[in-house]
Amino acid sequence: MPSMKKIAIIGGGASGLMAALAAARSGANVTIYEHNSSVGKKILASGNGRCNIINTAASADDYAGMDTPFVTYALKQLSFAYFEKFCHSIGLLLDIKDDGRCYPLSNEAKSVLIALKSAVNEAGVKIITDSKVTAITKNDSHFNVQTDQDKQRYNNVLIATGSEAAPQLGATADGYAFARSFGHEILPTYPSLVQLHLNSKNHHKMAGVKTVAEVTLIIDGKSNTKVTGDILFAAYGISGLAILDISQRTSHALLHKQRVSISLNLLPRYDRGELASIIEKVFASVPKHDIHTALCGLLPAKIVTYLLEDAAITQNTTVSSLTPKESKKLAHLIGEWKFEVIDTHGFKHAEVSGGGVSTAQVNNKTMESKIVEGLYFAGEVLDIVGRRGGYNFNFAWASGMIAGKEMAKK
Repeated sequence: MPSMKKIAIIGGGASGLMAALAAARSGANVTIYEHNSSVGKKILASGNGRCNIINTAASADDYAGMDTPFVTYALKQLSFAYFEKFCHSIGLLLDIKDDGRCYPLSNEAKSVLIALKSAVNEAGVKIITDSKVTAITKNDSHFNVQTDQDKQRYNNVLIATGSEAAPQLGATADGYAFARSFGHEILPTYPSLVQLHLNSKNHHKMAGVKTVAEVTLIIDGKSNTKVTGDILFAAYGISGLAILDISQRTSHALLHKQRVSISLNLLPRYDRGELASIIEKVFASVPKHDIHTALCGLLPAKIVTYLLEDAAITQNTTVSSLTPKESKKLAHLIGEWKFEVIDTHGFKHAEVSGGGVSTAQVNNKTMESKIVEGLYFAGEVLDIVGRRGGYNFNFAWASGMIAGKEMAKK
C-alpha cells in the first residue's frame, strides 16, 4: 500500500482551501501555512462582504493573461453543476442570479468561509496560522518548508499565495519569490478590478457624483472596449462598476507605457445619432432658461457645471442665445467627454492582480510545475486574471481542486 503523501499548501485563500480539501479527501496528509491570523481573509472581503462565489458560465474569454486557454481544462473539470453539488456537500446553499453570478444563500461571505473551514477541519487538514514561510527548497524527492518557527519535509508543495492585491488583508508577493527561486518566470504584475486616476482639473470637484455612462477605453488613440454602467467621480479620479470592468485592460496598458484615456457618453440610453436632436428638443421647450438649468434636467448638476466649463460656455447663458456651434459642441461633449488616465488606484484598492507565474511553465491539467516535479500552483499567483462577476473564484476553486487531487496521487 502506498504511503500517505505529505503535502504543504502555502496560502489559506480560496484555492488553497479547496486544494487542501481535495487532497485530504483523496487520502493525503495536508498542512496549510497561512501568515495571517486566520485563513480566508479575502473571501470575507469579497463582493462587499457578500462573496460572489462563482459564475455559472465561465470560459477562457472571461480571463486575461499570456495564455488564457490555460483555464479551459480546469473550468471544465469544475463545472457549475459540480461546484453546486460540492457546496451542498459542505452545507452551503447558493443564491443564483439571472446574470450568472452566485452568492451564498445567506448573502454573507462568512457563510462560505465557515463551511469551508468546517469541511477542511473534518477532513483532518492541519492549519498553521501566524506562520510566515521564509523559504522552500528541494532535496532529492522532498521539499523543505522553512518558516519563522521551524522546518518541515513534504512530498509535494502547492503555492497558493495569491497576489499583491489588497495588502491590508495580508496580500504579499511571496509566492512570486518562491516560484522564481525554482526557476519560474514571473510576468510583470499589475492591479485589476481597480479604480482609475485621471489627469483633469475638475474630477475632484465632482467627487461623490454618480451616474450611468457608456465608457469607451482608448489605448494609443484607438478605441479598445466599451462598457455601460455606473461611474463615480472621486478625489483621485473615477470609480464605479463600469470603470472596474475596463480596469484590467487599462492597467495592463499603463504597465506597458501606452497612452490611455476614457470617453464618457453621459446619456447612453439615446442613440448617438439622435443625441443632438434630443438636446435641441429640450432646449426648444425652455428657451428662456439659462443653459445650466436646462441641462440639469438631463444630467447631475455638478457634471453640468464642469461640462459647461470644458465647452467654454458660461452657466448663465440663456438657451435661446446659444450659437449652433455651441449647441453642437455640447452635444459632442455629452456623448464623448474625454479624460486622460494616468494611473490606477494601486494594489491596495485592487480586488485582484494580473501577471504572475507564467502558465507556459505549468501543466494546465495538473497545475504541476513543468520544471520542478512535485511543485504546484493554483489561483491568483498564476498569470490568469478574471473579469468582474465571480470569475476569479471560478479559477481559484478549479485550479485548487485539480492541484489537490493530483498532489494526493503523485
